[in-house]
Amino acid sequence: MNFIEELTWRGMIHQIMPGTEEQLKKEMTTAYLGIDPTADSLHIGHLVGVMMLKHFQRSGHRPIALVGGATGMIGDPSMKSQERNLLDEETLRHNQEAIKAQLAKFLDFDSDAPNAALMVNNYDWMKNFSFLDFIRDVGKHITVNYMMAKDSVKKRLSGESREGMSFTEFSYQLVQGYDFLNLYREYGCRLQLGGSDQWGNITTGTELIRRTESGEAFALTCPLITKADGGKFGKTESGNVWLDRRYTSPYQFYQFWLNTTDADAEKYIKIFTSLSREEIEALVAEQQADPSQRPLQKRLAKEVTTMVHSAEDYEAAVEASKILFNNNTAEILHRIDEPTLLAVFAGVPQYEVSLDEINGGETKIADLLTDRAPVFPSKGELRKLAQQGGLSINKEKVADINTAATADLLLQGKYILVQKGKKNYFLLKAI
Repeated sequence: MNFIEELTWRGMIHQIMPGTEEQLKKEMTTAYLGIDPTADSLHIGHLVGVMMLKHFQRSGHRPIALVGGATGMIGDPSMKSQERNLLDEETLRHNQEAIKAQLAKFLDFDSDAPNAALMVNNYDWMKNFSFLDFIRDVGKHITVNYMMAKDSVKKRLSGESREGMSFTEFSYQLVQGYDFLNLYREYGCRLQLGGSDQWGNITTGTELIRRTESGEAFALTCPLITKADGGKFGKTESGNVWLDRRYTSPYQFYQFWLNTTDADAEKYIKIFTSLSREEIEALVAEQQADPSQRPLQKRLAKEVTTMVHSAEDYEAAVEASKILFNNNTAEILHRIDEPTLLAVFAGVPQYEVSLDEINGGETKIADLLTDRAPVFPSKGELRKLAQQGGLSINKEKVADINTAATADLLLQGKYILVQKGKKNYFLLKAI
């Protein structure tokens, strides 16, 4: 597989340094991509870079994932308007291990293949580097004029930001440049990959290699991903879409991809899956023939959810999605786990009721849905809707509102789902 050709048709190349493709054709090449370790999970904004590494390894080359433990302690000024919070070593180490576990779903770290992936942390070679040694051995090779010419620096110094720029942040590109130099020396790394906002930092590294080692190194960046409407990719009302299920459940993750627009789905399926060009073109043709069936979104959601989580999580998410739209889903409702249940019904009104009363069977459904939880304003309205077949509890029709509400109704031992008409849901939590 030709790495450059693969990224080109997928729309994943923004800038590329001359000679890069020739280097990749010449021999197995080592490339690295930096990952910010400020959290113990990647989010989908990281996925573009991760997919670049995945395609790189598929093309027969060796990928290095660099966790920026040292640079994470400084904070990259690129595209930022403020300095970031700094992290301690214990937090950085924890985050590194969590990130490696996630990356192992995309990259082969463990085989004995010559292009098996590596993970490194720049804190390991920066922690014992004294300031005097750094400015003598690294700083003297790059002029202030060169550093000032970078867009990330110019924007912060031009008055666009009231904060200005600290010396710490100004030195960031030197530290990142030294990472490239160190990996060049240690692993023969010749290429750095990154987002388009990293071009200035990456080229500082290639320049440092040229000036200190008389060596040739290369750079390739991918475009920053945006939505068709110009909005920021990967952000929802609740924040980032994370790869860790503790922060974004597999159901929410699946729904994010399923709910993309047609234009975005056509772009994202090239970037975030390993499907072949022929498969994607067939899906695009299918979508154009009958957009209502949304084959692009369905396949995109399946591929990414299975890759990040598992086939089982994907199947569970598809099942959970049926709860809102199908009537005969009582069995699924009893089967899904608590995070998925809460994710499916996020945003619906929730009320707390007494667990003791329900366990004791002391409360009628009529009282539960009026006096204990104000789902209905009156028993008369409740009775009328039940008689018309418009009341469901846990997706099962309820006709007799004088039936006792017992522990049998509890989902996950604590929840009762009430449906009023076709679209109005309420979640009762027994405590």
